[in-house]
Amino acid sequence: MSKQQASRQVAMVMDLNKCLGCQTCTVACKKLWNRESGADYAYWNNVETMPGKGYPGRWQETGGRHVDASVKRGELPSLERDYGRAWKFNHQDVVRSNSKRGDTWLRPEGDPKWGPNWDEDRGAGNYPEDNHYFYLPRICNHCTHPACLDACPRAAIEKRDEDGIVLVDQDRCHGYRFCVEACPYKKVFFDPERQVANKCIFCMPRVEQGVAPACARQCPGRMRFVGYLDDEDGPIHKLVYGWKVALPLHPEYGLLPNVFYVPPMSPSAMDANGKPTEAPRIPMETLEGLFGPSVREALATVEAERAKRKRGEPSELMDLLIAYDWNENFQLGAGGSVWPREGRA
Repeated sequence: MSKQQASRQVAMVMDLNKCLGCQTCTVACKKLWNRESGADYAYWNNVETMPGKGYPGRWQETGGRHVDASVKRGELPSLERDYGRAWKFNHQDVVRSNSKRGDTWLRPEGDPKWGPNWDEDRGAGNYPEDNHYFYLPRICNHCTHPACLDACPRAAIEKRDEDGIVLVDQDRCHGYRFCVEACPYKKVFFDPERQVANKCIFCMPRVEQGVAPACARQCPGRMRFVGYLDDEDGPIHKLVYGWKVALPLHPEYGLLPNVFYVPPMSPSAMDANGKPTEAPRIPMETLEGLFGPSVREALATVEAERAKRKRGEPSELMDLLIAYDWNENFQLGAGGSVWPREGRA
């Protein structure tokens, strides 16, 4: 396991109870960083529907570490099966068709089998008893012990000391793709045009200028928080270490990811007569499989604080999660100060 550990660590918390599934974060990231032809299938940020296969498909089954913490080779995702090739739509056929007859509908050309958001809003369960789904936005976790860094024989991946952001030196990268195999979150992509690896850089140039990452700044649901883990006055430290309601994704992988999630609360399932039961629609096993056993305590804390607010009592946690002033979601200036209050650039 890598011994390299940053002096400070920038982190992100996402409140899944506020994710709209609108993909604004995905579009913001894609337009800013991944418009080249070799990156057409690379989504540094994506929003998945859970339960589902995610993107790339089967990512939860194809990487990680061994129980002794050594790097596990994992599996390279398949372009056809797991990523899905980009397809074109029959725009010209629709334009040429007789619009009054409506006999030509917009549809993909060819016969695509898989792609980003292929199973969006599909979920699981049976309607109307316990059908359910929730959205899971994902970026690189900028892990404390990144498997991609350990796996690279070229030393082309580094973890910055000043903020813990994990970067690929593409001048050193030879495109071996061991990093893609090793990452259990499958958030390292391979550019077949330039023959190098690429990944989320936590909008490092923006952060260096005191501007929030694009995915966080553009989120209309105010569900993303950004700051340093050691800033005790900032939202990240409060949610992760204070209230302990923000949890890492698959903590059992042993990489100590630095993107955390407030797990989704669940409405009640229905019985055969359409009456609510005490059972949640989202099975606890599903949430424990993603966030570990601490998810029960985290959900109990959120529920208790929400109940306090309903009774008219104050709740610091609810004030923090509601995010009345979205500028306060981003505290990363010197001494933990709030970033400059400006437009959603």
